[in-house]
Amino acid sequence: MEPDITYKKKSQALSIWRRFRRNRLAMFGLVVFLIIVLCAVFADVLADYEELAITQNEDERMLPPSGEHIFGTDNYGRDMFARIIHGARNSLTIGISSTLIALFFGCILGGLAAYYSGVVDNCIMRFLDMIACIPSILLALTIVFALGASLANLLTAITIAIIPGFTRVIRSAMLPIIGQEFIEAARACGATDLRILVRYIIPNAIGPILVQGTMSVASLIMTAASLSFIGMGVQPPEPEWGSMLAEAREYIRYAPHMVIIPGMAIVLTALSLNLIGDGLRDALDPRLKN
Repeated sequence: MEPDITYKKKSQALSIWRRFRRNRLAMFGLVVFLIIVLCAVFADVLADYEELAITQNEDERMLPPSGEHIFGTDNYGRDMFARIIHGARNSLTIGISSTLIALFFGCILGGLAAYYSGVVDNCIMRFLDMIACIPSILLALTIVFALGASLANLLTAITIAIIPGFTRVIRSAMLPIIGQEFIEAARACGATDLRILVRYIIPNAIGPILVQGTMSVASLIMTAASLSFIGMGVQPPEPEWGSMLAEAREYIRYAPHMVIIPGMAIVLTALSLNLIGDGLRDALDPRLKN
C-alpha cells in the first residue's frame, strides 16, 4: 500500500503544479521572487558587502544610476545595488523566518484546539483572542521597544504578533477534517493522537496553510520595513529596505532614486508573493481541477 500512497501523492503534486503553471501571473510572481532570492543568496558574489554596501565615499554621494553604479549611490556614497541585494537578506530572513516559526506554533496550537475541542479549545483560543485584540503592528512595536531595536528582536516581535492569526486559520482548516471517517478509522486502528495530527490531519489541511503562509511573507516584509523606517528595526549602517527609505526621505527632491529603488524592491517582493499565493489558492482549489 505504501508505494500506491507515494505515487498518489506525487501525482497530486504534479497536478497542482500543472494548474499553478497555467496561471501566468503566478508564474511571473514566481520568477520575480526567485530572482530576488537568488540575488540575496549570491549577494556577496555580486557585490562586496564591506567595500560597496558599508564603506562611505564622500566623492560619490547621491550619484544617479549609471554604468558604474546601476542603482546609483546614496547620501554616504554607498552603492545602492549592493545595499539593495544585501538588504534583501534581512528582509527575506524576517519575512520567511517569522512565517515558518508562526506556522510551527500555529500548527501546534491550532491542531490541539481543533482536535481536542472543549476546554482545550476554549483556553487556547480565548488566550489568543486577548493577544489578537492588540493590533499586530502595535504589539510588534511594543515588544521591540521593550527588548531593543535589532534584527533578532524584530523577528521575535513580528512572530509573536502573527501567531494568533495563523492559529485561527489553521484551526478552521482542520475542523472539517477531524470529523471525517478516515480519522475515525485511524483511531479505531490504534493510531496515537500525535500520529493522527501529523500523518492525516495536517497534510489534508496543507492547502489553506500554504496560501496563508505565502501571503503572510509579503505582509511581514512590509511590517518589518515599516518598523525599520521608524527606527525600531534593523539599525544602520546594516542595509534593510525600510531603513534605506528612512535615510532617503530627506533627499527625495535631489536624489529620487534613493527612495524609488528600495520602494520598488518592497513592492516587487510583496507583489510577487501575493501573485504566488493567489496561484497556489487556485491550484489547490478542488473545484478548479477541471
